[in-house]
Amino acid sequence: MEVESVKNWKGKTSAKLEKAKAEEAWAIVKDFFNLHKWYPTLPTCYGVHGTNGEPGCIRYCAGFGIPSSDSCGSESVSWSKERLVAVDDADRSIKYEMVESNIGFKSYEATVRVIKESDGGCVIQWCFSVEPVQGWVFQDLLIKYHDGLKLMAAKIDAEIAN
Repeated sequence: MEVESVKNWKGKTSAKLEKAKAEEAWAIVKDFFNLHKWYPTLPTCYGVHGTNGEPGCIRYCAGFGIPSSDSCGSESVSWSKERLVAVDDADRSIKYEMVESNIGFKSYEATVRVIKESDGGCVIQWCFSVEPVQGWVFQDLLIKYHDGLKLMAAKIDAEIAN
């Protein structure tokens, strides 16, 4: 029996923050249970297991940014449960994986990093790997993440400026 190898989609996007320093942005990014405060299409995010910020904790996220596999043409809420795999304060990065969802991902892992720039600003970088989803186009998913990350960066900058 031959097993077909499925090559994951791998993507990377980033957004520059103009006002926030790396340490300020990092404090927000590593707050794993509160992504809804910063990510534009995610009205719901909360912890369902473990302690916020500790590897092994799980968050529940729900919104309308990615179509759910049970939407059947109607507007259905997409949801996922995501486990924090690693936190690296020195590298200012978190790694997480999706453990359950209704959006069609069979496997998904991501790393979000805050990178300090020489001008004193910073960049948020989001790298992900996902098994291809039938009926989806990789470029559309990448654009959706890029647009969302730019809006998130603007929201963080606005908060820091206040």
